Amino acid sequence: MRYDTGATWLDLLATVGSAYGPAPVDRLGSVELLARWLERQGLAPTAAPDDDDLARARELRELLRPLGLAAAAGRAPDPAAVEGLNAVLARDTPLQLTPALSVAAPPTAEAALTRIARQAAEHLAGPTAGRLRTCDDHDCGMLFDDVTGRRRWCSAAVCGVRHRVRAHRDRAAAGD
Repeated sequence: MRYDTGATWLDLLATVGSAYGPAPVDRLGSVELLARWLERQGLAPTAAPDDDDLARARELRELLRPLGLAAAAGRAPDPAAVEGLNAVLARDTPLQLTPALSVAAPPTAEAALTRIARQAAEHLAGPTAGRLRTCDDHDCGMLFDDVTGRRRWCSAAVCGVRHRVRAHRDRAAAGD
């Protein structure tokens, strides 16, 4: 799983490997993987997730993907996708604070997913929307939040290295 996109909602999109290739890999393949992913994101719900929550997570992921891609490309989003996100946001519940002034755990996985939807909406509609980028590696295309304004790859250690190795091989082959 990837946790380096710069935002939880973008990490949700990254739960599909090779999303733009011929054989995407779903990394949320079970309720247990969803529970672990939510825990890693600091959104472990009080009640254990179930199969319906897994379906909701996948639906949210695929609802957010075209919205993020449109924002990264500077295009207007599909109105149906915006409508779908608004339907998820309508189920949002207010945050609750603990006595220690931390945000209480969401009661359900659905509540955790609506928090992710809220983060996505705030990112897409806010001043940081212009920082959304897609990875320049043609095998990747992952969306990420480019806080520097200078990144080309989602990960210099993965896609950046892959690009440099490919360029080196191309130069070596041209020199033969």
